[in-house]
Formats: sequence, C-alpha cells, structure tokens
Amino acid sequence: MLILFDQGTPRGIARSLTGHTIKEARAQGWDTLANGELLAAAEAAGFQLFLTTDKNIQYQQNLSNRKIAIVVLSKARWRIIRPMLPEILATVNAARPGSFTFVEIPDPR
Repeated sequence: MLILFDQGTPRGIARSLTGHTIKEARAQGWDTLANGELLAAAEAAGFQLFLTTDKNIQYQQNLSNRKIAIVVLSKARWRIIRPMLPEILATVNAARPGSFTFVEIPDPR
C-alpha cells in the first residue's frame, strides 16, 4: 500500500509498516497544502492511505467521496505511540478505500 505521512506523523512508525511504501507530505512538496488540497493531491498521485495526527480532519473535510483511506492517531509523541505500533499496523492493514479510522493512543499514566 502507498501511504502518505502528514507532517505530524512520527517517522518511526514507518519501520513497523513493513510491506508498505511510505512517503512524507513534505518530501512530496505538499507541506504547504491545506487538508482538502493535500488529500486531492494524494489521491491523484495514487496514495491509498493518509496517516495523520490531525484530529480535526474529519470535521474540516467531507470525507464521503474520498478514495483514500484515512487513519488518524490521537497523539503524536513517539514515546507514547511506540507501544501502540502493533495496533497501528493492524489498523493500516485493515483500512479500505474511503474509510476513516481513529486510533486512540492512551496516555501512559
């Protein structure tokens, strides 16, 4: 699966997404695009999944006609996300075109 990481997505996640191709929005030259433009560019470029930490994307965008799957992580801090890598991988692997999934990352308390 071709996956686009948003700017806030920790890069360390990529090591756990074996079998997938990961690109970053910044490396694509898309770091200045607003969410709607970014999703359109990603779909046009053949990306199948967008991984982000932008919890507001579901409220800011009409996702009903999107072909790209969107996975949102509730936290962006690597030390908190690291223990959740198996769940994130399972969520990515289960994502289907046009789906939206929110992954709740619990605070380590």
